[in-house]
Amino acid sequence: MGMVLPAEQAGYAEMENVEITDTELFYHVRGALKSALQGDPDKYNQLVGVMHCKERLVPEEVALLVTCLKALSGSVSCLDIVHHQSLLSSILGMSMWNYGTDVMDALMELLISLATSGGQYVDLCLEMLVNNFVPPPSFISLLNQPRGILRKGQVIDRVHSTLVDIAELVPLSPLRLEKIVKEKMQRMPINYTKEPFIMAYVENMLKLEGGAIGGLVGRTMLVAIMDWLIDLDVDIAWDEILNEDFTKCIFDMELEDLDGLVDDGQQDGDQLRISWMERLGNASAQKLDSLMVLTFEHLNFCQESGRLSQVFETLLQSFQHTVLMAYNMRNIISDTWASLSFSFVMFYACTLDPENCGMRFADTLFDIFKSSIYPQWRMSAVAYLASYLARAKFLSISSVAEYVESLVEWCSTYCSNQSGGINPKAHKEFYVGYQAMMYILCFRMRSMLAIPRIRSRLSKHIEDILRHPLSPLMVCLPSVVKEFLRLAKVTNLDVPDNFVSSGLLESDLSISFGGRERLDMFFPFDPCLLLRSDRFIRPNFVYWSMVRSSYDNDDDDDDEGTSDEDDIEICTAGKGMNIGDGVARSYDQDLDEFDHEMSKMSITPKVAQWFGGELRPDMQMPSRIRPCPESL
Repeated sequence: MGMVLPAEQAGYAEMENVEITDTELFYHVRGALKSALQGDPDKYNQLVGVMHCKERLVPEEVALLVTCLKALSGSVSCLDIVHHQSLLSSILGMSMWNYGTDVMDALMELLISLATSGGQYVDLCLEMLVNNFVPPPSFISLLNQPRGILRKGQVIDRVHSTLVDIAELVPLSPLRLEKIVKEKMQRMPINYTKEPFIMAYVENMLKLEGGAIGGLVGRTMLVAIMDWLIDLDVDIAWDEILNEDFTKCIFDMELEDLDGLVDDGQQDGDQLRISWMERLGNASAQKLDSLMVLTFEHLNFCQESGRLSQVFETLLQSFQHTVLMAYNMRNIISDTWASLSFSFVMFYACTLDPENCGMRFADTLFDIFKSSIYPQWRMSAVAYLASYLARAKFLSISSVAEYVESLVEWCSTYCSNQSGGINPKAHKEFYVGYQAMMYILCFRMRSMLAIPRIRSRLSKHIEDILRHPLSPLMVCLPSVVKEFLRLAKVTNLDVPDNFVSSGLLESDLSISFGGRERLDMFFPFDPCLLLRSDRFIRPNFVYWSMVRSSYDNDDDDDDEGTSDEDDIEICTAGKGMNIGDGVARSYDQDLDEFDHEMSKMSITPKVAQWFGGELRPDMQMPSRIRPCPESL
């Protein structure tokens, strides 16, 4: 009694028992397709068995499969999407990762023939190719081995060349491809899909963006990837950073980076980031870090190929719609973390081309602040502008000074058109604009004051603004005001005699102008907390430790009578400050006090808010670099 073979194995066995030429096999395949339409399924079932075999094939079986695929390529006119459904399902369900290059080539030839034979097959062929973006689960362990790397290259190259071939023959196929890629993303929840699959899929999306049909599908790919980054940002339990003293480690490293050798500082910072990610225990943080690195590498490729400006415009438009213009929909303060990954993608793109992308980013932010009709958009834009100009090491001081002068001039013009007094809600755009100027000066004042023209112009406008009844120092975020006043003292600015003392970390006026979204506390470009991503950002990022190091030689001349716990002194309306000629000379004064207080400026939300809105007596800010309890 003979052994009964499964259908797929029987297909091989029966067809191999007959010696026929390739031409005869071609007619045999055509006959099998026609016989199925006539109600005789035997030969057709043999053909389906050949396509459906999942076992490892011997050379003879591989040759038979290749010949059948080629025969089908010449017989697509005989295929019927209804009567030959099982055959089409077997073909379109094949994973290229499981076959050698001979089978891959024959399969790609068949897909091209199918896609161009009729519109009913286009989506099916595109879906099959998109499914091969990601290896089967059994192949994941091989991706880091030489054999796996070789197979990956063989598969991906053929997938993308076939997509290009189909696009050339079916002009509307790129539109269908966009839809299919996005639908596949929706079936791969980024929070639950394992990292290797996410990385493989995004890598192929970026390859599409940078490939021959990138001009047709590239924008959709980039925007979809940025949406995935934001989804991961939302999923990360950033509130762990807000509630635990572990935050001290993350921000203390800003000082250690420059205390010793650069390499040692980098190693310390890396260890702190590793500890943070381990403590957070969130797989989304690792995925986010890996995806950002993949995006950074793609931006490098775009720069090398002369496409960065084009890609940057797409990112900038998406950034405006998904980040800047989303604040009016946010109701809780922690949601502002959801844009941090996208923000650093923009930052890194700017580092690659400061003169074009870097200035374009700043121009866009400033234009939104000046001209948008929506207050939340204006406030978020100028908050991004302030943080960006303060942290962007790659921007020249003259470029930064131009924006600071523009902010000061805008504030001065605003004041000249107002006659009333303090009103945080009515003049919120003015207060956030002036606060942005102060924040930038806390990082850039010394370099800017070295330019006489800038010093004289800033001095006049600042004095006029501080004398105005709007009294910005009474309303702006106290931590920023405090550092600005200390800087004024360090630089020998004349501070008015009439003071208002405050020991609070924030004022009711500050809360009022910031609104429910607390945009008065948002400075987004604080140090990157993701280990691998930070290595791309760090070389072009201004850390507060760098600002502090410029004062290290002057510490011996500090005033011994000052204390880190002194009350904040805020100027009242009607009296301004005069910037005298001794600015450069006076930088040698009170620097230790300035360093301790400036170190509190960060994006971490206010500590008091996370304890029911009350500030406990034991909440004392450390004298080293720590996250500011007011700033997000």
